[in-house]
Amino acid sequence: MTGAVRTLPVSRVGRRTDWRRVRDRVATLWRRSLRFRTIVIAVSLTAATILVTCVAMALVIQNELFTARKDQVLLEAQRATAAAQATLDAAVDSTDPAAAQTLMNGIATRLSQQSSSDLIALYRIGPPSPLAPQPFISPSFDSRIVTDALRTQVQSNPDLQWWQSVALPSDTGREVPGILVGHQLRFPAQDGVDYYELYMGYDLTSAAQTLAFVQVLLWVVGLVLVVLIGAIAWVVLRSVTTPIADAAETSAKLAAGDLGVRLPVRGEDELATLNRSFNAMADSIEAQIKELADLSLVQQRFVSDVSHELRTPLTTIRLAADMINDQRSEFDPTTARAAELLHAQVQRFELLLTDLLEISRYDAGSVQLEWEPTSMAHLAEDVIASMEQLAHQHGSDVRLVAPGGYTPIDMDGRRVRRIVRNLLGNAIEHGEGRPIVVTVDSDRDAVALSVRDFGLGMRPEDVERVFDRFWRADPSRVRTIGGTGLGLSIALGDARLHGGSLSVWSELGHGSNFLLTLPRDGRPLGGSPLPLVPDDEQGGALEALGLTQPISLGRQGRASS
Repeated sequence: MTGAVRTLPVSRVGRRTDWRRVRDRVATLWRRSLRFRTIVIAVSLTAATILVTCVAMALVIQNELFTARKDQVLLEAQRATAAAQATLDAAVDSTDPAAAQTLMNGIATRLSQQSSSDLIALYRIGPPSPLAPQPFISPSFDSRIVTDALRTQVQSNPDLQWWQSVALPSDTGREVPGILVGHQLRFPAQDGVDYYELYMGYDLTSAAQTLAFVQVLLWVVGLVLVVLIGAIAWVVLRSVTTPIADAAETSAKLAAGDLGVRLPVRGEDELATLNRSFNAMADSIEAQIKELADLSLVQQRFVSDVSHELRTPLTTIRLAADMINDQRSEFDPTTARAAELLHAQVQRFELLLTDLLEISRYDAGSVQLEWEPTSMAHLAEDVIASMEQLAHQHGSDVRLVAPGGYTPIDMDGRRVRRIVRNLLGNAIEHGEGRPIVVTVDSDRDAVALSVRDFGLGMRPEDVERVFDRFWRADPSRVRTIGGTGLGLSIALGDARLHGGSLSVWSELGHGSNFLLTLPRDGRPLGGSPLPLVPDDEQGGALEALGLTQPISLGRQGRASS
């Protein structure tokens, strides 16, 4: 059974992608631009302040307008009612219903003239009477606006004035705000007095229009203020942040090695003082760096010159030592031992001289790589085979685990082979006769090789210095293979020449793990196909290798190279 696949329209997907791009750009500006962040905060706070102020002023103005209009309406209605009641009190009682109705109509006309309301209604209180005037309701008055609560108050309190906010119908069919005012009127009658409810409606449209105009004016003024404050903040911030941006750009150039960059100095304010101080600091740094560069150049030339000058006498000494060593069987035991020591030390001195020449090439930046397609797995097999006898002498079993790394990649095979030989020799010497695991793996971006031993390991402070030149974690420890103290430093240089990395993990009693990672096809180096912290720290590989307990700490540490 196949399910239907729902796809979004292209236009909707495009809009969503555009929105995400805009959001990402805004987020990037927020993180990287001090000017943008400050302006957004200033405008936001200003807008919030103006919003609260405008809302508060609108509410106050609305309340004041309503109160003023209400007081005016109540006063006007009270005067009109008093005038109508005075007219009724002066009228002569009559038993003629027509005359009474004429009086009612005259009172309504008088009320309309005395007030500004055209919405007038008069309702008789009590049962209908043929002698009493009929209720009067103006044509535009809607009886539904008179609520039962208001009628009850008007009927029960003849001497008080009552009012209520209502919605009045308009000529356009829409409802407009208004006030309905209620009174009682006393009509003279043959048998006494008839009481009528008087209701007058007042339109508040003019007050609503005034309030709408004031609110629009407030919002326009608030918006203009926000724009003006944003523009002012932009101008002020630009005058401050532009020198800061120039200083940041100049600092980046200085950090990148352009020692000749300087900041322009204008005026005598704080920014000018900052620029002068920066320029003075740059001058000092440039002078010190040039001094150190000259000193380093002298040191490099000295090491290179001494190394080259020593090669000729060293060759002569080595030939003489070889001849003496070949004839040591004819010497007495003491002289024969001296010949052996002389031969071994001359070989070590020649190796040291070779390493010093290599280091001088690194320092001078004159190293050239010879690229060729090479399989890391096959290279590791060759190095392990060449050092098999040395591992057997130290009682170590070297094991290769290569799930990947067979595809050739461009590298300088001679230098990478030297890295692997150095790492493996280091592990053999300090592996305490325990198994050594060489792992090779790769992915689409890189190829990696790790050398794991289960020897003494190193302390954290020793791990930080393991690639330093001529540094040893335990100077009292005797070298059994030889070495000059420059092996790991040269290995690190070779790895960096390939655009790769060489890192180390080590713990006392748990051994060490050196990880070499080289990029594939010149790609930028990201992660590594192999972990730096070995998987056997979870315990699985230790049992597979026959190691159930960490090695006991009988010594301080291990040598670094």
